[in-house]
Amino acid sequence: MQAFDGKTNLDMLAYEAPPKIRLLRSLSIHGNDGMQVLDFGVYPEPEYDLPIFCANFFSSSTTSIVVLDLNPLHDVVENDEYKEKYYRSLLPLYAKYANLLPWGGKLTSESVKFFSPIVIWTRFSTSQYLHDVLYSAFKDYLKAWLLLLDLGEKETNPSRIIANQEAQHRYLTWRAEKDPGYNLLKRLVGEAEAKTVVRNFLFEGVNTLGTKSFLDYFPEYRCEDGTINEKRSMMGKSFERRPWNSKGDFIGS
Repeated sequence: MQAFDGKTNLDMLAYEAPPKIRLLRSLSIHGNDGMQVLDFGVYPEPEYDLPIFCANFFSSSTTSIVVLDLNPLHDVVENDEYKEKYYRSLLPLYAKYANLLPWGGKLTSESVKFFSPIVIWTRFSTSQYLHDVLYSAFKDYLKAWLLLLDLGEKETNPSRIIANQEAQHRYLTWRAEKDPGYNLLKRLVGEAEAKTVVRNFLFEGVNTLGTKSFLDYFPEYRCEDGTINEKRSMMGKSFERRPWNSKGDFIGS
């Protein structure tokens, strides 16, 4: 897809890989002004409770903004079982990059719920050295996720499969409504096309995996007229420092 300026290209690829991967998709944007974007995600089939692989990279000539994570399908603040199952063994992986790619500043409490104890959320002055570090982290995190994928066991309990599917739909619903990259897409290709890319490509499944709406999942965002509040945060709380300790325990409450 080409942007309105006739110079910026948006390249999109999507695959499915049964029996474990429901969707693997990638959006890359290359602007004529040095802007580069990668939005790469992998979503498991509902029969698996695997985390969602998430890599969101934005780079301009001066600034780079990064989120790299294995987004938890289920809660890791209260659910120790899920945290132990997938993240305890990966804490050394985060520690490898903690000083090179430090916490990037304020992150809303609502957004934190969708991140894991090993999330890399950072921003830095664009440099080739840090881009090389980031690429190394990307490869390491993807290899770690692929290992979890190899070891993943198919769920046969119908109620747990339904719970996995609803958890993924809730995640997709949040991302489709509140993803910060939407404004960039709207500027590049217009509101209608941006909504199509977001709902039918980046977060495909939001229209098919469940019937609940954004306000069903997040009623605190309901305005008096029934519309969705456009604020990023209703709680008004953000984390300037990393809200997990070195053991992966949440310390932001």
